Order: sequence, then structure tokens, then C-alpha cells
Amino acid sequence: MSAGIETDRKEYYFQLESTQRGSLDITSWLAWFLDCLDRAIDNADHMLRSVLLKAHLWQRNNREPVNDRQRKAINRMLEHDWEGHMNTSKYARMTKCSQDTALRDIKELLERGVLIRNTSGGRSTSYRLVIPD
Repeated sequence: MSAGIETDRKEYYFQLESTQRGSLDITSWLAWFLDCLDRAIDNADHMLRSVLLKAHLWQRNNREPVNDRQRKAINRMLEHDWEGHMNTSKYARMTKCSQDTALRDIKELLERGVLIRNTSGGRSTSYRLVIPD
């Protein structure tokens, strides 16, 4: 809740000041507060879903350990600002390895069911995470 108030602090202070200077009617303050609470609950729900997804994915994948490069790539793909799909070039840049090593790592993740190949092929071959049920 405090993060929501901090994000919208101008409106918070406006609502607080309006309520203190106006009549004893706090309807607008309650409406703003409940809206802020609703956003805070939605944000907490989104964050919890993300954490549980990561925990479930790692619980499933840690049966056989992954190397540091693979762990870095998977964690990056799990971040909320990840866009697009993984390909060997992106993997190689991200993990600072050669294209050949990137391809070997990706193939291993494909075999283990961590990644799945997208429908495009050839030079456009890309991969995405297999999201557990």
C-alpha cells in the first residue's frame, strides 16, 4: 500500500488536503484510498504470480543442474521486461559466450524441456520458455 501511495503521492496529498480543508464528507478520500488499495492488491497479486512461476520453474528444472550461462538466460527470460524470444545471438551476447556454445546450451535446454522452439525456422529460429502448469 505504501508503494502505491508513494507512486501517486501528489494525488494522495491533494486528497488529504481537500478532506482536511473541506466539509466532514470523506467520500472522495475513501474512493481514492480504496482505488489505491485495489491497485496495491493487483500489484501484489502480479508479483506473487511471478514469484510462484519462477519458483515452480526452478523446482522443476533443478532436478538436473543448469550451468551459469543457462541460469542467467532463464532468469533474464523470466523478468517482467523481457521482450521477444531467445535466439543464439541474443543468448551469446547475454552470457558472453560464442555462438557455438550458445547453440549447445540452448539444445540442452530444449532436450530437458526448459525451452521450446518457435515455429519460425532457419535464420529466424527462436525459443521461448516452457511455462509449467
